[in-house]
Amino acid sequence: MPEAVRLEVCCGSLPDALAAEEGGADRIELCAALCVGGLTPSLGTVIEVEARLGIPVMVMIRPRGAGFHYREPELAVMERDVEAALEAGAEGVVFGALQADGSIDEPGCRRLRGAARDREVVFHRAFDVTPDPFRALEQLIDLGFTRVLTSGQRSNAILGAPTLRRLIEQARDRIQILPGGGIRAHNVQDLLSATGCRQVHLTAFGTRSDPSTLARTEISLLSAHLPPDQHAETEAGKVREVVRALREISLPVDNRG
Repeated sequence: MPEAVRLEVCCGSLPDALAAEEGGADRIELCAALCVGGLTPSLGTVIEVEARLGIPVMVMIRPRGAGFHYREPELAVMERDVEAALEAGAEGVVFGALQADGSIDEPGCRRLRGAARDREVVFHRAFDVTPDPFRALEQLIDLGFTRVLTSGQRSNAILGAPTLRRLIEQARDRIQILPGGGIRAHNVQDLLSATGCRQVHLTAFGTRSDPSTLARTEISLLSAHLPPDQHAETEAGKVREVVRALREISLPVDNRG
């Protein structure tokens, strides 16, 4: 009897996770902010998902959008998030750390891998921007990763099928290759045939309306759009500018007590 294909569904909330399990998913990846590729979900979300689901939950560990080159303070937060997610009951965690040139950040990954102890760890699609995926795969094997989520370094897994097949052949039984990116019901069988993969990762989103902001359409709660390689970050100099401006303001004395 052929091995069953495992289905992992990427979810951005508890309702997503409940729907994924109801639909027959074997495992979920739990994130927040899927509009920027997925960030670390709140601890409350992880706890509630774990309390309600009966299938394995993999938790995304990503502190911000843009790239994957993290400084020490960011790695410290990610390490804490790994520990918190696993303490809340997650099956494992999903993360990726790169050097500025896009190669695997071995010290950063080793630090986070250590925080995960003996639990499953997945290197996410940061893999798809590494300059040499076949060398990167060997590095991740040496680091002890369980799986690699990848589209085969193309915009979707169907286009990346030739590379996915090569990665699966190279991996053998040393690490799992999890294809993801643009996989849908109409093309999943073609992907299985082209790659030989036995698990897939996908989203299954519809739309849901929330009309609560429509009474004041002139007010936007969204921040300005940034290029994909940039993220907003507080600058101490800008804070100091505001502090100086505030100190220059002379306020009337309030003698009311």
